[in-house]
Amino acid sequence: MAASSPLMTTYAQQSIAFTHGDGVWLFDTEGRRYLDCLAGIAVNTLGHNHPTLVAALREQVARMMHCSNLFTVPLQHELATRLVQVSGMTNVFFCNSGLEANEAAIKIARKYGHDRGIDAPEIVVYEKAFHGRSLATLSATGNYKVQKGFEPLVTGFPRVPLNDIEALRKVVADRPNVVAVFLEAIQGEGGIQAARIDYLREARRLCDERGLLLMIDEVQCGTGRTGKWFAHQWADIVPDVMPLAKGLASGVPVGAVVAHGAAAEVFQPGNHGTTFGGNPLAMRAGLVTMQVMERDDLLGNAARIGDYLVQCLQREIGSLPGVLEIRGRGLMLGIELDRPCGELVKQCLDAGVVLNVTADTVIRMLPPLIFSREHVDHLVGILAPLVRAHLAGKPNAA
Repeated sequence: MAASSPLMTTYAQQSIAFTHGDGVWLFDTEGRRYLDCLAGIAVNTLGHNHPTLVAALREQVARMMHCSNLFTVPLQHELATRLVQVSGMTNVFFCNSGLEANEAAIKIARKYGHDRGIDAPEIVVYEKAFHGRSLATLSATGNYKVQKGFEPLVTGFPRVPLNDIEALRKVVADRPNVVAVFLEAIQGEGGIQAARIDYLREARRLCDERGLLLMIDEVQCGTGRTGKWFAHQWADIVPDVMPLAKGLASGVPVGAVVAHGAAAEVFQPGNHGTTFGGNPLAMRAGLVTMQVMERDDLLGNAARIGDYLVQCLQREIGSLPGVLEIRGRGLMLGIELDRPCGELVKQCLDAGVVLNVTADTVIRMLPPLIFSREHVDHLVGILAPLVRAHLAGKPNAA
């Protein structure tokens, strides 16, 4: 009998193991090279082995990696200042992940309600949403498959469909305990489904009218991925609470909750905390990531290269029967097919491309923001023939 793995089976992992990366390329234990079109699921903003980031982290490791939040951490103030500047918001709490950031957002909303005399505050959430796998964020998530087996879920999360403003108005009108609206600007795990610009503006207006917090989860779609610092900025609005993580530190674990207005005054000493959050290493990584993004115009690059990738995909496969939609913004793109397509992940790996499939039928692409037109040409040259073959060889499951 083969020896069992010492790891819990929380992932159905590919057998490939990567040894190192360079730019947009990954290399495995056999010496094979792969084009990274996933960036660790929107994490490796600057790609791999970025010289500026590597040098800064080496220096920081030699200086200090961790310091308790019982003391002042100057790098926290520097990164928070930059996030406040680019977001137009007020203040920041640092943590370690998107889940933690979303959990903190939920706590802000609940305490905001309690401070206003609401004993059982509710937060409106969305169908197909994904906010994490803790009990609270799992309950806010709109995917029964990931919730199954962990009931009873946390209550207080009425759910509505995305982009249906009348459904949102109705639930807010019918439920007097609603204190916040919590949505992703672009649903990543839900299949690259974007909140429309007009919907975001109407949601902002409704929250203002009702005194509700508008909380926008930018964990996957933020930090320049769509061509602006944050995806909601395409709608020219400012949220009250904005969770961040993933790409903020280019691979070093980090999370952040940025707050504004009344939400920025909710947490007081003793209300929330973290051991590792805001450590000097993560803060340095976040600062250098933002500095390089500005220096090298990676927001502009994400917008330009994303547009070019969509054009190439539309030209090569957009008119094929079975391709329902090519959508997204910047370098957060999805190709929705009319049938399951999970097997394309392995086929792309065999051909030297790393991407994944989400929501069963959506090919998801989240490459590093340093992607170029040449990288797009390489990707499309491999992916398009595989999509054509997949559509030709497997009938619509419906």
